[in-house]
Amino acid sequence: MKVPLTVLRRVQTAAVFSGHLRSLSSGASRPLPLRDQALISGSSRELVQIVGSQVEVRTAFITEEEEGAFLRELEPGLRKKRYEFDHWDDAIHGYRETERVTWGASCEEVLKRVRSVAFPEGSPLLGPVHILDLDKAGYIKPHIDSVKFCGSTIAGLSLLSDSIMRLVKEDATSEWLDLLLPRRSLYILRDQARFNFTHEILKDQDSVFNGQRVPRLRRISVICRNLPG
Repeated sequence: MKVPLTVLRRVQTAAVFSGHLRSLSSGASRPLPLRDQALISGSSRELVQIVGSQVEVRTAFITEEEEGAFLRELEPGLRKKRYEFDHWDDAIHGYRETERVTWGASCEEVLKRVRSVAFPEGSPLLGPVHILDLDKAGYIKPHIDSVKFCGSTIAGLSLLSDSIMRLVKEDATSEWLDLLLPRRSLYILRDQARFNFTHEILKDQDSVFNGQRVPRLRRISVICRNLPG
């Protein structure tokens, strides 16, 4: 699947606004644990409100046991592949990937939950589930998925590591959102967030959210998409 690459420069801004997906403690004298912070920050309050309505991060969407079930199914096939550091269209660095159609009962139940919360009922889905395994040194560069192959919604489970996804407006690089994706969370991007913004997964050395370091280890994402409407 060809994914056109659009590399954009992030313009630093003086203020960062956060969309509160959890209640925050007031008057904290030290940084809050990552899972107690807001999970969306951006270049302006308006952008967080407008585009943030098309973005979801659901923490603890799967259990540790369900994560283990995915790893048991995926690891044997992934171990047969080498990490690649020269993606054919230069969109991904340090990755292994595969697709999977059939799953064991535990994983299939999780994927049914993903589909039920992420996609409208009756929405035609892309058949194979995409699996992307990023090495600790790997990252995904800014890109927008091809509209020829992908519909209005993408939903991904994050396994093994916390990470940061950055969205940057394609025609106005001073407008951006950062999403904190905790391990075992589900992220959902819809509509404008899909097609008017590039998305990327930050390198470990750049993985900072609201001034707090977020170590990026090896990360496996399990990604569902719908078909173009």
